[in-house]
Order: sequence, then C-alpha cells, then structure tokens
Amino acid sequence: MAAPNIVNVSTITGLSSTTALTTTSQTTLVSNAASSGKVFKINMIQVANVDGTAAADITIDVHSAASGGGTTYSIVSTVSVPADASLVVLDKNTALYLEEDRSITATAGAANDLEVIVSYEEIS
Repeated sequence: MAAPNIVNVSTITGLSSTTALTTTSQTTLVSNAASSGKVFKINMIQVANVDGTAAADITIDVHSAASGGGTTYSIVSTVSVPADASLVVLDKNTALYLEEDRSITATAGAANDLEVIVSYEEIS
C-alpha cells in the first residue's frame, strides 16, 4: 500500500462524482481501493440543500479504510446547510490527498434534502 510518486506520474484523470443523499445513513462519496496504485487529489466538495423550506445538517468524514471502513476523521460535523443554499466544504485551496485504502463519506441529517458534488484527480 504505497501512494504513487506524484512528481513522476503517468496519468492524471479529472473526475467528478455526484451523490443525492436519499437516507440519513453514511454514504460513500469517493473510495480509493487498497493496492490501487493511485492517489486521489480531492479538489472540491460542495453540498447543496435542495429543500426549499428546511435546513439540513451534513457530516463529511475521511475514513482510514476504503468503502467507509476503519477509523473516522471529520472534515465537517453536523454543519447546517440552509434551505436552497450550498456549502463549500473543501476547495482547491484546501485540497487533500486520498491515499490507497481510504474513503470519504457523507451523512445527512435529513433524507432527500442534500446533494453532494466531489471534484477530484485520479493520479497514477
């Protein structure tokens, strides 16, 4: 489990993932498998509240294992997103690297109110 040398990479692929949080259960946004030979540079995480009347809480966590496993480390914890508003959780100025066997999850305080976009680079 070694991250690639990001000075001497062969491929950088720009990707985005979109997730509607339809439950209040933890939902995996991005997962970097063990032994993938890749590192993900997370450039942006944005949460939109699509409910027109009620605020909803969001928790975004980094996990020490793929698919939401292992130990949880919060990026934001139970932050309220106002109705019809968005929250930039992470941007290019505060980017992070997601190494092998790591993941990022989201947990909504209300089902069907929040949508999350993650923009990242897959580096190998």
